[in-house]
Amino acid sequence: MLDNPRLRPPGGKGALAWLRHYRRAWLAGDLTAGVVVSVMIIPQSMAYAMLAGLPVEVGLYASILPLFCYALFGSSMTLSVGPVAVTGLMTAALLAPLAAIGTDQYLQLAILLALLSGVMLFLAGLLRLGFLANFLSHPVISGFITGAAVLIVLSQAPHLLGLSELPRSPAELLDGWRPLNSLVLGMGLVCLLALLYARSGLAGHLQKAGLKPGVARLLARLAPIAVVVLAILMSSGFALAEAGVPVVGSIPAGLPSLHWETPDWQTLRMLLLPAALISLVGFVESVSLAQSLARRRRENVDPNRELLALGAANLGSGFSGGFAVCGGFSRSIVNIEAGANTPLAGVIAAAIIALILLTMAPLFADLPLVVLATIILVAVTPLIDLPSLRRAWRYDRAEGLTLASTAIGVIVLGVEGGILFGVFLSIASLLWRSSRPHIAVVGRVPGTQYFRNTRRHLVETQPYLLALRIDENIFFANTKAIEQAMNQALDEYPDTRDVLLILSAVNHIDSTGLDMLSEFTEGLAERGIRVHLAEVKGPLMDVLNETDWINHQVGEVFPSTHIACNTLSGLSRAEQKQGE
Repeated sequence: MLDNPRLRPPGGKGALAWLRHYRRAWLAGDLTAGVVVSVMIIPQSMAYAMLAGLPVEVGLYASILPLFCYALFGSSMTLSVGPVAVTGLMTAALLAPLAAIGTDQYLQLAILLALLSGVMLFLAGLLRLGFLANFLSHPVISGFITGAAVLIVLSQAPHLLGLSELPRSPAELLDGWRPLNSLVLGMGLVCLLALLYARSGLAGHLQKAGLKPGVARLLARLAPIAVVVLAILMSSGFALAEAGVPVVGSIPAGLPSLHWETPDWQTLRMLLLPAALISLVGFVESVSLAQSLARRRRENVDPNRELLALGAANLGSGFSGGFAVCGGFSRSIVNIEAGANTPLAGVIAAAIIALILLTMAPLFADLPLVVLATIILVAVTPLIDLPSLRRAWRYDRAEGLTLASTAIGVIVLGVEGGILFGVFLSIASLLWRSSRPHIAVVGRVPGTQYFRNTRRHLVETQPYLLALRIDENIFFANTKAIEQAMNQALDEYPDTRDVLLILSAVNHIDSTGLDMLSEFTEGLAERGIRVHLAEVKGPLMDVLNETDWINHQVGEVFPSTHIACNTLSGLSRAEQKQGE
């Protein structure tokens, strides 16, 4: 990977900008990364296809054309797209009510779901709707991924135990236990321990043996392929499939064929919401990852280009018989560590996977399913994000509650219900916060032009002037609270003749808020109290200039609180002398 930012390929500057500016010096890193990532993708893609309830070769199909399509439109130089655990789980969870897993109908629905998701994402990119990523807050995403990871772990437990489904009681477990289960469980535990060791300790031991840190980390991340190769050799050597150990089975050699089956309207209508959900989650996860990777290399990522790229990738996956895809964390990290400089690394990886499908696909027939289950378990267990829950709970109980509730919602209600529940909680939390705005009576810090909250600082106030700072937009949800706070402040300062509303933190006032302010100003006018404004932002002032409130009810509009207080205090003193 190149360290000089001037020598890096441009990101976020139009389709194929990286190719137009490609340099020969980048080829070695892209070639190495393509080879390394292709080796890593093979067991992962097969495992995630199994998680989605699809034949394992479908995962390999989803790892070829999507990489080419992303390279055509993507703005990230190092993001690697393909099947991931979350899209695999969402595919299974969203399609299970519509068709039986393992049937041709189920496979067709998975393909159609990828195509429909691709259309939605691509259209969103054309309409420049990259801001949609903001609709899912970090607590919702973290809670969703945590809940999804728990569901994934539970879904793989039967494969690890060698059972067709999880037993409902210990007695049922004992009744269904056979020597074969012990063999499968033993294989699973050995593979699980090997993969856990590769994740946590292998890199350090390889460094102690003399390898460079980068090489050691890469070898540790490639451990799953070594486990797969050893498992295949053991399975074929001891004929475990004939003994009853569940294996992958025959995999058709050759590349997937491009095909299209026109769906009926009823099927499309059933898939609209699932496609929208998987598109939104996949986009948010991919863009978050792409931006994180770009910050490491001081590059730029264009969310609208990412929408186009992910849309094209999902269309490519669907047309080639794959399922929904998005950016993958582990494969992207390996992509960077292996030296990737441009999306050409992904193109090379796709070409290698296609070559393997053409020549070596039948060799995976003897791979025990329990090995794929352990790969899934090791990959998704770190996604159970308890540290984020603790941090969120300590910092903000509302966000911590949103994270925990979303995770529980996914586990109890399923993927679809959990996401909707999390979004509802985020919106409810936002409205609750906004409905409780902070309003402060402010005074001057002695000897300065600064004004601070009278409850927090030693400040000077004017006897006939009440300066109120409103620290929130004024809209329907908080107008009553703002009105009550202003009236309470007037009760505490009964000699007030002028009220100064400081709107430095206000960006918007809706019609309900404007009506409240108009009625409030009118009521004060009847008591001989005038209302003035200070520090109104330009865009808000442009809107207020078209209203009767600012033109006929408000006194003066001051550029700063300092000028307002000097002017109004002088006016009050003049009126006081005139009254005497």
